[in-house]
Amino acid sequence: MKISWGTGIVIAFGLFMTFILYFVFEVQSNSKYDNDLVVEEYYKHDSHFQDEMTRIQNAHDLKEKPSLVYTNEGLKITFPNTFSSEKIKGNVLLYRPSNKKFDFNTSIALIGNSLVIPQKKLIKGRWDVNMEWQYNGMKYLSKEVIYVN
Repeated sequence: MKISWGTGIVIAFGLFMTFILYFVFEVQSNSKYDNDLVVEEYYKHDSHFQDEMTRIQNAHDLKEKPSLVYTNEGLKITFPNTFSSEKIKGNVLLYRPSNKKFDFNTSIALIGNSLVIPQKKLIKGRWDVNMEWQYNGMKYLSKEVIYVN
């Protein structure tokens, strides 16, 4: 039986569409390919954008900024000595872009002028660190990326 070139093209298109649809259904149904939004309630988050930019600018304008250093103990966040540690309130969000199951929030409770997030809470890879804090009524937001080895 001979297949004409027109029939061959139709068969090729049909096989190609089947191939593409297989991968679309595989990605949508398999939990290994997580396709959640980066931020829950995206539009609600976007409506507070200007407030967030103001807090980031406040943190940027500081002469002495808090420092984030990854050590063997874990992530050490150190505030400058010019700040009174009792007056600093806020929290630190550690966000894992690859898997939201590892995200966690820690309130800022300083010992001296530093806070240590233990190594056992941090798995290897990239972490986005969002530190929201206030001091003397002024609100600040610092965003940094760290890599845990």
